[in-house]
Amino acid sequence: MMILVLGGTGKTGRRIADRLTARHLPVRIGSRSAVPAFAWDDRTTWGPALDGVTAVYLSYYPDLALPGAYDDVKAFTELAVRTGVRRLVLLSGRGEPEAQASEVTVAESGAEWTVVRCSWFMQNLSEGFLHGQVLGGVIALPGPDVAEPFVDVDDIADVAVAALTEEGHAGRLYELTGPRLLTFAQVAAELSEATGRQIVFQQMTPEAYRAAAVAEGLPEDEAAGLTEMFTGIIDGRNAYLADGVHEALGRPARDFADYARANAKEWTI
Repeated sequence: MMILVLGGTGKTGRRIADRLTARHLPVRIGSRSAVPAFAWDDRTTWGPALDGVTAVYLSYYPDLALPGAYDDVKAFTELAVRTGVRRLVLLSGRGEPEAQASEVTVAESGAEWTVVRCSWFMQNLSEGFLHGQVLGGVIALPGPDVAEPFVDVDDIADVAVAALTEEGHAGRLYELTGPRLLTFAQVAAELSEATGRQIVFQQMTPEAYRAAAVAEGLPEDEAAGLTEMFTGIIDGRNAYLADGVHEALGRPARDFADYARANAKEWTI
C-alpha cells in the first residue's frame, strides 16, 4: 500500500514518515517541495498526490480551526475516497468546533477512519513558533495562564502510525494528552529547571501579540488567525486529561519533564 503523509515535513508528518520508512512501507510526502507537489491552497495538486494511494495521514496547515479549512478537508476527503483511498487518519485539534466538523466529514467518508485529537504540542516550544521565545527567556501569549495537557509529538506519531498500519483502530477517536495539566507559568518553571536558565511566562493583549507576530515575519492574515485561535482556545476548555495514548498503544503518555530534559540542548544560547 502507498501511504500519503500530508504535512510530511512538519512536526508530526516527518516523524510519521520516518517510522513508516523504517518499516519499509511505501511513503509519499505531501508538501510543496515534494514530487508530486501538494498544497492545500492549490487543488490541482491533490489528484497527482493521491494517485495510487490507499491510506492518508490527513493534517491541515495551518490549522483546522481557521476559515476555509472545513471546505478543503471535505473536498479532499471526497476526492481521496473516489480515487481509492481506504484508510484516513485525521489529525484534529482539541476544543475546536471547526476541527470537529472536519472529524464528522472524515467519519462519514465511507473509508476506514481514525481521528487523533490532540492538545498543545510540547514540541511547539522546541521546534515551533515558541522556540525563539524560550531562547529569549519569555514565553508571551495572548491568553490567561490556564492549564493545558501538553502532548508529546512522538506519542502522536506512534498513534498515527498504528492507525495507518494496524487493524483495530478504525472508527476510533483517540484524544491525546500528556499525563499532567500545566499552566504556561509552570511550563516556564520546568524549562528553567531543565536548562538552568530563567524562563518566564508573560500574558500579552491580543493586539500586542498580533503586532509582535507580524514584526517577526508572519504574514498579516496568519498572525490574525493565530491570535484569534489563541484567544478562542486558551480559556481553560482543555484543562482535563484524556487517555488516548494508552488506549491506542497500551503504554502511558510521555511526561513534560522528560521532554524538557531530553530537549534542554535546544534552548542553549
